[in-house]
Amino acid sequence: MKGVINQSIDRRTLLKLTGAAGATSGLGALAGCLGDPDDDDGDGGDLDLDTLTITQGEFPDVEDPNDHITGPYFNVYDHVYEPLFDVTPGEEPQGRIVEDWEHGDDGTVELTIRSDVVFHQGQELTAEDIAFTLERQIDPDVPPASDQVAGLGSIEGAEALDDTTLELSYSGAAQLAEFEFGNYLRAVSQEWYENDAPTTDDGVISGEDAEAFNGTGPFQVTEYNPGQNRIVMEPFDDYWGEAPNVGELIFEGETSDSGRVSSLLADETNFVDNVQPSEVGNVENDDDVRIEEVTSFRNIFLPMKNEVEPFDSLEFRQAMNYAVDNEEIISDILNGFGAPMSQPTPPEVNGYNPDLDPYEHDLEQAEELVEEAGYTEDDPADITLTVPEGRYLNDAEVGERAADQIDQLPNVDCDFESVPFDVVSEANSAGVDHEDIPFFLIGWGVITGDADYGMFGFFHDDGGVQSFRDEELQTALEESQVEDDPEEREAMLQEVNEMAQEKAPWVFLHQQQSIYGLDADIEWDAREDESVFVWEMS
Repeated sequence: MKGVINQSIDRRTLLKLTGAAGATSGLGALAGCLGDPDDDDGDGGDLDLDTLTITQGEFPDVEDPNDHITGPYFNVYDHVYEPLFDVTPGEEPQGRIVEDWEHGDDGTVELTIRSDVVFHQGQELTAEDIAFTLERQIDPDVPPASDQVAGLGSIEGAEALDDTTLELSYSGAAQLAEFEFGNYLRAVSQEWYENDAPTTDDGVISGEDAEAFNGTGPFQVTEYNPGQNRIVMEPFDDYWGEAPNVGELIFEGETSDSGRVSSLLADETNFVDNVQPSEVGNVENDDDVRIEEVTSFRNIFLPMKNEVEPFDSLEFRQAMNYAVDNEEIISDILNGFGAPMSQPTPPEVNGYNPDLDPYEHDLEQAEELVEEAGYTEDDPADITLTVPEGRYLNDAEVGERAADQIDQLPNVDCDFESVPFDVVSEANSAGVDHEDIPFFLIGWGVITGDADYGMFGFFHDDGGVQSFRDEELQTALEESQVEDDPEEREAMLQEVNEMAQEKAPWVFLHQQQSIYGLDADIEWDAREDESVFVWEMS
């Protein structure tokens, strides 16, 4: 029988239930501890299902694989437009479509790709397709003016030397370049795009049926219904690699947190993301499903666009950090599923500074700093915090509590509004002087495992999602990008994190705990980068 008790559970109780309380020293140690203790390592390969349905809180609102920078979108489209590398967080990239790569002495790397890869609509993959796709990702004058440039900041361009050889040029350190191209390289067929792909007048791939998709991945799209937040895939017969053991793969979108869990408990889906802490007990009480969770590389924070008043004041931005009580939010809203952040970079990511402590909750200090910024009880600062609903763990509730805490200051009036995620995403990309939504909640997963990716996009003029402009911070990032010595570069990134904490470009909130619900007989280990690949399930 499916569980019917709305049983909330916090992290401490969960540790006791799983017998892990005495053996874990951090949230990351929970990864995998909730499954069958006799499970193997979960590397995948022998999953055998007629149909597998994955339900996420976000469903892609674009068809162009280069026109987004959102984790759940990658989870859908990477099964169609597969990554060229296999990347495990904290490890070096492993070849997938790319068989070999070698760095030169002149800021170049030569990639050799497989010769037996074809697109779903029949075109053969060549190095020219990858060069073409990279240009779409990094050149703002080439459609779709992609935000993916934020993950490819040091990559300058690519040239196809022959059908299977590609030369990438980069301006930074080789280590940084590998973090970037290892995570972001994909392939769109240039022949298909120029002749057959459905596109807008601006050159963005856009369509309402399966013909809008043409990748090289193990699954091809057979049905696409954006109105119902549903995309159906089946194994691609001419796939170069091992054939999937899933007859039909379905991705669905459901923004309702409780709705996703209800679908899982009703056996209407096999896998859901962002299980709310209050729902964990319901899943744990059902023998047919289980919880899988891990501390992710995703940082949840409140950007403050510093070319918009009152966020142009350092004192005001620091005051917002003192006003928000992170410990209360994690305890009351997240049931302990989170860890306070002290800087832009999460622990376990290259460049994290272990010497930095989170801002303490201090309303008196916050009030004094707001006064220094020029705002009084008689003439308070008037701000609004804009928050998405259903994208991150208890995001609307977290944002509302943060706004309430800020509103306790006598010299600040802080309102709160919840909106669809795409509204926040657009604000995030709208520039540092965007006045309509200058203060909002968003998350950023440092999927490359390197601090540059967590900061370049937000703090650099060429970053794509810049919300903070500061010459000193930008210069420090640029200097770290060209440092070839890994240890020296790590130290430089730690200094950038310290500088960022002092300048307070964000209200630092927490590192997100990724909580998934899935069928009990599916073996799968949650990843810190939040990627969900069917080929890693068994």
